[in-house]
Amino acid sequence: MSSHITIKNDDEIALMRQSGRLLALVFRMLDSYVKPGISTMDINNAVERFITDELEARPASKGQYGYQYVLNSSVNEVVCHGVPKPTQFLKARDIINLDITLEKNGFIADSSKMYLMPEAPPLARKLAKVSYDAMWAGIRQVKPGAKLGDIGHAIQSYAESHGFSIVKEYCGHGIGREMHEAPQVLHYGTPNNGVTLKEGMVFTVEPMVNQGSAKTKTKKDGWTVITRDKKLSAQSEHTILVTSTRYEVLTLREEEH
Repeated sequence: MSSHITIKNDDEIALMRQSGRLLALVFRMLDSYVKPGISTMDINNAVERFITDELEARPASKGQYGYQYVLNSSVNEVVCHGVPKPTQFLKARDIINLDITLEKNGFIADSSKMYLMPEAPPLARKLAKVSYDAMWAGIRQVKPGAKLGDIGHAIQSYAESHGFSIVKEYCGHGIGREMHEAPQVLHYGTPNNGVTLKEGMVFTVEPMVNQGSAKTKTKKDGWTVITRDKKLSAQSEHTILVTSTRYEVLTLREEEH
């Protein structure tokens, strides 16, 4: 990944808005689809059909770094990069993060959402909500002249104040024509530190919040990252544009307006 941060022009921003809007529609479709008894591979296949057939777009994750699927399906103690499987069926107490990328007209949007099964326990629900609210605590720091450290500090402070821990090995990232561009957006840090935000920057904010220790390990498949203590993990993600005054969430979903 180049260290050069690309500033998007008005035409590029318009295309990124389009990709973000389409990706929000994928999650709207999933809201009625994801339920106990369905397999993570069923979800993957439904998303691939919807993106290619209905939205006439490309699932950007498929083929990226040799990955074969269109999404990451991270259930319970899986922190990120969970691989869909035909034999993995959602149970009534599960929580699952679905992380999806979509490319249209050369520009990529990236977002993830937690889905809570009907009998997910209160602690799991709290964890998912804190990951979501921590993401927004970070997003609200975004404006021209702010620093990346302001985002990380806000996220870390929020999560830790609720008794949870922030995963430090994985971060947000610039995005546009490439899925991963500069800068890296850490979900921890100190205020007034790091890269200065400028109008036209586009990047993801995607904190991973653990119930227990922040420590993780990667399974033998080379993709799936789990909590070392096997406690739950949750993640939330949006693609963010720095505007002339504040920010715009390019992947904002209907229920968030």
